[in-house]
Amino acid sequence: MEHFVRSATTARPVPLTPDIVLHTADDVTALWERTGAPEPPFWAFPWAGGQALARHVLDHPGLVAGRRVLDLASGSGLVAVAAARAGGLVTANDIDPVAATAIALNARANDVTVTITTADLLDTEPDTDVLLAGDVFYDRDMAARVEPFLHAAHRRGTLVLVGDPHRSFMPRGWTRVDAYPVPVPRDLEGVEVRTTTVWRP
Repeated sequence: MEHFVRSATTARPVPLTPDIVLHTADDVTALWERTGAPEPPFWAFPWAGGQALARHVLDHPGLVAGRRVLDLASGSGLVAVAAARAGGLVTANDIDPVAATAIALNARANDVTVTITTADLLDTEPDTDVLLAGDVFYDRDMAARVEPFLHAAHRRGTLVLVGDPHRSFMPRGWTRVDAYPVPVPRDLEGVEVRTTTVWRP
């Protein structure tokens, strides 16, 4: 899998967090067609919600420094890398084994330590100090599973932060924490910049 990720991507700086380097696909749509998977290769691109959340964590390292951090649906591992860079004790979670490989590569590329798990955590009790989730409300089914997990964590006293570029299934009633204009590829998002908000329950 490592050979596949390396062959499909190029290590390059992330637009909103240029001090972080990610293995990024030149053309995510072409890669998606190549994989034949039902879901896009979320691990191959720094999505807008993850970029905003990573920027927020880097700008406010006290949120995570010395604390147990879970990056849920980690994808490329961008948010996990940012949290580790800010001093968090980070676990990156993604059920896609290719994503797990990409996260490991990206952690090494940025000289940070991240624990990786591919377990489906959404039916478990959240047990972490900080729960970060970038761009998780992209479809109805995912939103229906993720939102209760995030609220359960919040009720347990966990700091929950979500990065979302106004996806259709972002829940209402959350509190705005910050917002960033995030550069994105027009062929993926239909625009060149997406205003992306960091929310908390």
